[in-house]
Amino acid sequence: MGAMTVDRADGRSANQLRPLACSRNILHRAHGSARWSQGDTIVLAAVYGPKAGTKKGENPEKASIEVIWKPKTGQIGKLEKEYEMILKRTLQSVCLMTIHPNTTTSIIVQVFGDDGALLPCAINASCAALVDAGIPLKHLAVAICCGLTEGGSVILDPTRAEEQKIQAFAYLVFPNSPLSVLPSAPSAEDDAPIENGIITSVTHGVMPVVEYFNCLERGRAACAKISEFHRRSLESQVPVVARKQTFEVLWWPHTLTAWPEFHGFACNLSEADVLTVACCCMDMPRT
Repeated sequence: MGAMTVDRADGRSANQLRPLACSRNILHRAHGSARWSQGDTIVLAAVYGPKAGTKKGENPEKASIEVIWKPKTGQIGKLEKEYEMILKRTLQSVCLMTIHPNTTTSIIVQVFGDDGALLPCAINASCAALVDAGIPLKHLAVAICCGLTEGGSVILDPTRAEEQKIQAFAYLVFPNSPLSVLPSAPSAEDDAPIENGIITSVTHGVMPVVEYFNCLERGRAACAKISEFHRRSLESQVPVVARKQTFEVLWWPHTLTAWPEFHGFACNLSEADVLTVACCCMDMPRT
């Protein structure tokens, strides 16, 4: 196990994360958006879709994820292409791909600042944007960067300067507890094996096996803190009262159909032929 005491340029301890910040719904033309920052690493993610159709080579019986990476300056290079691939595969593993078959959801990632741990920051931003867009998820993907210093110490959330000096580092992505963010998710008992697993692991440099498992342990503990931050962030930005929506319910014998935007709504009517119902998140008195 790596030593816990290490001197860092910004004064943080080995296990201390940089300040986190997240804001959602900041791009009005996107279906969902989120700005995520860890210190001076800042990423904006925008979600567009689902839109009809999939690209060639994709399974039309499932939904498709498209990731477009936009660097802060210059053209996209080999590293950014690798980030696109890793991010796409990570998001595919947490999205419910069978709910909207033959559709494509596009995630555009714009980098505003890169001071280390860029890919984990982009993963966290993308998941927050997917939640903002209402994309069905199994759970959130929570990402962290763990670094191994020349002295054998493991540090969390390294800056860009630290990444250039350390012996090796790993980008680790863990599943978030469903109940902490998604109130309608399955019970924690059903998802226990998933919560204790790992979604994505990308390493750079030479890292001994024992230190890699040390990174896994420390990274999982750090992601629990990020998950709690996710939960508080989502709670603080949920409106107190849901917007009321009005729709017609047309009655035929043994049949009920709702318009225009409600799906899966069903009840039994005994006398009325046509009803107009005002519906919101609380029970409304019937008139």
